[in-house]
Amino acid sequence: MAAPSTSASFPAPASSAFPLAAAARFPRVSSASASSSSSTRALALAERRRLSEVGGGDRSVAAGRRSFHGLVPAHALSAGDDGAEGSSIKREAEERSRRRMLLAAGTAMFLSWPNPAAYAAEAKKGFLPVTDKKDGYSFLYPFGWQEVVVQGQDKVYKDVIEPLESVSVNTIPTSKQDIRELGPPDQVAEALIRKVLAAPTQKTKLIEAKENDVDGRTYYTFEFTAQAPNFTRHALGAIAIANGKFYTLTTGANERRWEKIKDRLHTVVDSFKIEARV
Repeated sequence: MAAPSTSASFPAPASSAFPLAAAARFPRVSSASASSSSSTRALALAERRRLSEVGGGDRSVAAGRRSFHGLVPAHALSAGDDGAEGSSIKREAEERSRRRMLLAAGTAMFLSWPNPAAYAAEAKKGFLPVTDKKDGYSFLYPFGWQEVVVQGQDKVYKDVIEPLESVSVNTIPTSKQDIRELGPPDQVAEALIRKVLAAPTQKTKLIEAKENDVDGRTYYTFEFTAQAPNFTRHALGAIAIANGKFYTLTTGANERRWEKIKDRLHTVVDSFKIEARV
């Protein structure tokens, strides 16, 4: 006797929408052959139960689950698979593990590569970077300050609540090659404060001026106050010459808030960098 099929079959209902097909698949039987047909079905049912007890039915169910839109992963059903399939599943698992390890290593290497702009922002919490590729400079400003447009200034960021807390950058053409060609730090800073950075009616005082060398470029940095009738501004500045331009960065705050904000303003000045343009 041929072994019955292990795949489940479901006969069409009597009221099939395709009666001719149903009639061809399920021909009527005479009463004379009914007994023989019943015996055949009983033997087939017994054989199917025997196969189910020894595991054949389980493999049929597992196979059916694997084909259900791929929702059941093959390795979850490996208990009913043969040795060859088990070895294949093991190799696939090992390959997935190896790929995850390579991906993790590659990600770690990528994250370790230096990114100057990202590094600058990360190194100083509470600051945002500004980079002007056209004029070749960059700096940091405190988070929360907003960019505003001021005639005659290249970049201006300020606090919307404390108007004297701001940073500005200005550039003008020059034939000089180095800031030291203009004189020592105190003389250059004094002249710049009186003629450019403060109003003629304000009383100014230079507190400090010094020379700094950063990456082979000379900067002059200075600190000063400018007193008006109703306020005094305490400010910091940085100047340098490069790319045929005279660069000036100035930042400051109201004198009454100087002690509270001076560290942030020093960070702004120290972050000012000029890159050589090709």
